[in-house]
Amino acid sequence: MADLQFSTHLKWRGTGRDGEGVVTLAEDGVVYSAPASMGGKGVGTSPEELLIAAVASCYSGTLFRLLKKAGLPVEQLEITAKGEVTDYPTQAKFSRLRVSPVILGADRSRFEEYARVATQARDHCFIGKAIAGNVSYDVGKVDVK
Repeated sequence: MADLQFSTHLKWRGTGRDGEGVVTLAEDGVVYSAPASMGGKGVGTSPEELLIAAVASCYSGTLFRLLKKAGLPVEQLEITAKGEVTDYPTQAKFSRLRVSPVILGADRSRFEEYARVATQARDHCFIGKAIAGNVSYDVGKVDVK
């Protein structure tokens, strides 16, 4: 088995919530800072949104693969992902992440199968597994269209 490595490049300027950075992803720069709701600059995205996006992007690819493997019709997925930070500002903790998939091109009569596979995808997404034990990670409403 091979070990794989992934890297990214970041630049940061400023102190704490007053700072701002750029992360380079696939040759595109994405500006990030602490969110305004946490007293930050609110410029670009935030580390919290980047974490949510990382888990949700892994989940979406895993779900699509598992739906195909199960022989369930699917054309496209739309994922809404939400994260929650609790005990802000004293002991802030990223406490919950929920993914809610909409499965397009689905066979509505097989809803229960889609819902089962949606939960399986959560358990198979290796980026999601990286937060296990630290963040409550669940599947919200599953919709088939």
